[in-house]
Amino acid sequence: MPKAQINIIIINMGSNHFLVAGASGYLGKYITKELLSRNIKTRAIVRNINKLNITDTNLEVFEGQVTRPDSIKGVCSNIDIVISTLGITRQKDGLTYEDVDYKANLNILEEAKKAGVKKFVYISVLNGDKIRHLKGGAAKEKFCDALKVSGIDYCIVRPNGFFSDMGDFFNMARKGRIYLFRDGELKINPIHGADLAKAVVDVSFSDAREIKIGGPDLLSQNEIAELALKACGKKRRITHLPDWIRLAALFLLRRFSNEKFYGPLEFFMTTMVMDMTAPEYGTHRLEEYFDELAEQESDE
Repeated sequence: MPKAQINIIIINMGSNHFLVAGASGYLGKYITKELLSRNIKTRAIVRNINKLNITDTNLEVFEGQVTRPDSIKGVCSNIDIVISTLGITRQKDGLTYEDVDYKANLNILEEAKKAGVKKFVYISVLNGDKIRHLKGGAAKEKFCDALKVSGIDYCIVRPNGFFSDMGDFFNMARKGRIYLFRDGELKINPIHGADLAKAVVDVSFSDAREIKIGGPDLLSQNEIAELALKACGKKRRITHLPDWIRLAALFLLRRFSNEKFYGPLEFFMTTMVMDMTAPEYGTHRLEEYFDELAEQESDE
């Protein structure tokens, strides 16, 4: 049965001013660049203005701490559409998933409500309902719940994983062997940040309330491992581990480490054994991404 492809129907372009929350992050930068490429007036809220490195006549930069409501007052003034990519990938500064994925987004939402924003687009994660037991999943879905009852028109975008998330495969490949849980036949079609940014901006002008999205290549974990090993010029060495090892590791991580350490590992090890396929979108290929990583290493 052929995999479904995502189809976004744009109903109203108009002349809108956008706010991008999390603009200095991986996806936030791509979204900001996509908006500016369309000549759309954009306000980017960042914690450190020096981390954005984007200049454009249509860009306004607002420096503030999204975890501190007093520092972002008025951030949504004269804004029509908010896009938030706020979320923790690697915890730092003592902040938790609750602090960022839920409370920081809630702070932006409250400002959006005060300013009369027309629409709020939030980037969550695929299968959010199935990972509420994880710290990161719980915080994201808690905000989704708040957004749905906020009274603002909204869209929740659920990607199944970024190319950058596949870096773990590449890092193992560099060492000559990749470890997978179970038989490695579960499939995923991760998406490049540039492709996802285009879809996010398009959906901002649609009437969609929720979309699931992935990249153009549906690959098994074994196939992803082979692509990573090939890019690194390594022989095919893939070891399949029994699931009890994963479960034992999760138990020990939760028992003997803190959320800051085990959170990202817990998320990765849980989604590794879930069906993470999503409707296909985009043009960037994972094989090309791995090749680019290998070229960057050879240039260093």
